[in-house]
Amino acid sequence: MTSTARLPDGQGRDDGRHETPEERADRRWTDLLQELRVAQTGVQILFGFLLAVVFQPRFAALSDTDRTIYVVTVMLGSATAAALIGPVSYHRLLSGRRLKPQTVTWASRMTVLGLVLLFCTMCSALLLILRVALHNSVALWLVGAMALWFLVCWFVFPAWALARSSSAHGEDRGPGRANGPVSRVRPPRAPGGPRP
Repeated sequence: MTSTARLPDGQGRDDGRHETPEERADRRWTDLLQELRVAQTGVQILFGFLLAVVFQPRFAALSDTDRTIYVVTVMLGSATAAALIGPVSYHRLLSGRRLKPQTVTWASRMTVLGLVLLFCTMCSALLLILRVALHNSVALWLVGAMALWFLVCWFVFPAWALARSSSAHGEDRGPGRANGPVSRVRPPRAPGGPRP
């Protein structure tokens, strides 16, 4: 009889949850939905603001460069909304077809794409707002600083945590041990028999 649940390694350590691929996909989908709720709220507020800007009296006074930045920002905002709402549509259209693990994988990729697009949208919106507010090159420096801060918060810190986690797990396993989950099951030891 085979089991899809992971077993502790030979030293009695457990490598994580005991769940089937379907249970893991359900948990990952629930986690992804929570993340999407946070991101979608911000995108909806930002996109609503962007759509309203064109109807303001001061919009007619914008330079051609600022209008171009505005159009690019609105297009980026639209693409962001599509990427972050896409996983919900993807799930709805594939629900009940026994494709949950694949759905979660593709929805996760769309979410990462949505975050990259959101980064671009935020930088573009900041550039437009600060150009209008400051009328000088300081706007570009401020946008650059904020872009760096977004990159650090959204991508560098998670990558750093992942690298630290991977290196810590590698040290725990000792030299010569595989860095992945334990894939072999040791045969049970006979009572009073030698340890394998």
